[in-house]
Amino acid sequence: MLDLAPEAAGRPRQGHDAFDLFESANAAGAALSPILITQKYNSGIFGGMPRAGQVRVEPGRRLSDRVALGVLTATFPRQLVDEVIDATGRREKRTRLLPAHLTVYYVLAMTLFSSSGYEEVMRSLTEGLAWTSDGEDEYELPSQVAITKARARLGQEPLALLFERACVPLATPATKGAFYRKWRVVSMDGTTIDAADTPANAEVLGRAGTGRGDGSAFPQLRIVALGECGTHAVIAAVMDSYAVVEQTLAKRLVPALQPGMLCLADRGFTAHPLMSAAAKTGADLLWRAKGNAVLPVLERHADGSFRSELVASDDKRRRVDVLSVRVIEYAINDPGRLGATDTKYRLISTILDPTAAPAAELAALYAERWEIESIFDELKTHQRGPRVVLRSRTPEGVYQEAWGYLCVHYALRALIHGAAHENDLDPDRISFTTALHAARRSIRTGLSETVNLTSALRRATGELLHGLLPKRRLRANARVVRRKMSNYNVKRAQHRNWPTPGIPIGSAIRVLSPP
Repeated sequence: MLDLAPEAAGRPRQGHDAFDLFESANAAGAALSPILITQKYNSGIFGGMPRAGQVRVEPGRRLSDRVALGVLTATFPRQLVDEVIDATGRREKRTRLLPAHLTVYYVLAMTLFSSSGYEEVMRSLTEGLAWTSDGEDEYELPSQVAITKARARLGQEPLALLFERACVPLATPATKGAFYRKWRVVSMDGTTIDAADTPANAEVLGRAGTGRGDGSAFPQLRIVALGECGTHAVIAAVMDSYAVVEQTLAKRLVPALQPGMLCLADRGFTAHPLMSAAAKTGADLLWRAKGNAVLPVLERHADGSFRSELVASDDKRRRVDVLSVRVIEYAINDPGRLGATDTKYRLISTILDPTAAPAAELAALYAERWEIESIFDELKTHQRGPRVVLRSRTPEGVYQEAWGYLCVHYALRALIHGAAHENDLDPDRISFTTALHAARRSIRTGLSETVNLTSALRRATGELLHGLLPKRRLRANARVVRRKMSNYNVKRAQHRNWPTPGIPIGSAIRVLSPP
């Protein structure tokens, strides 16, 4: 908030000046300006001659006109941000100095600087502008309350639509590891993200169950995503409360599948209704079968696979919707893969022609399904931070923040893919954390007349190519947790206002004499 009264600045209050607008905005509970140009009202910085007491900012010099997202602006240009704001009806009704497009950029920056407070995130957005102006401009940051109100006005819809329009498949046929024969390889899976422990979040999002019956420590948001295996770009996602199971969310994700894709998925998704709906999109599928799935052998193929079918449990007699599939059964003989010992794997594929995709190749390709787990690791461990919960205290804010995380993760992966494509590299050779740090530095540096987007991208690409990762080695990990459940009770609402000590510890001591 502005702390400079007009009388203190020696200016009379006449007409509808900036301070009248300040007070009326305060009365309406609106977010206030994130910018205060230094007191140079007669210095020529502002075009024309303002009325007494009025401040006119030269077009293009408002903070909202100059803030960008560093190299990530290549993925989310101002024009696209404006389009999604207009499409969702979130354009501000009057001129604000914290307008909707600036709030979108702020939410994206908030998910990039996940360990920083609200005001520190805004400092990161404006830091480069202060440096490039050589101290000519001073920017007063909005308060946390003003930012919170701006986020509430924006809602989740613009971020969700921004993800839908910008986050499209990245890989080209030249992208190493992105295609199997003619198919773009994608993987589908689900994950959960911890949200702030507030009554509103707990009521709407829900908690995971525990063996002790009191629920998880934090409310959780469930996400099911579709990711490109070769680029690690999340190209589609749906999210809902924890109570909505992954299979239900997957049904909403199915329309994202397209002809020319080969979708990999774990056995948790393999059921006739979902698999049949996914097959009807024109995409091909390679999903692991459940252990109790009944798969009759209808025709054996020379590569060891066989033709079979999936029928819904309530359609056994009428057989109206029968899905023809091909089954590949295999085992893994490797002493270095302890988890695969004595395990028989069964894969179900809609690629019925064994010459188009031999069984051994599909069995080896299925290991690419784990790339979606690496995507979730990048998102939850490196970008968000380990054991960090979403900061939003309302369900609407949680959804908004989650879409922001997905958008920024995609932009980082687009940056990596661009550098790899230009230098004929496998995207796996470029470090995600290096891209994360380069993006953060580019935002702090800012974009200006001297540091434009092209030069910023060139600088970031140079950072990404310095110190490439070695080719990925063979690896396997035990499926264990590092830390077991604590013996302490879970923190709940009744523990927030815990009694405060009333006297110093020295005065509270009472030495007990032996009986």
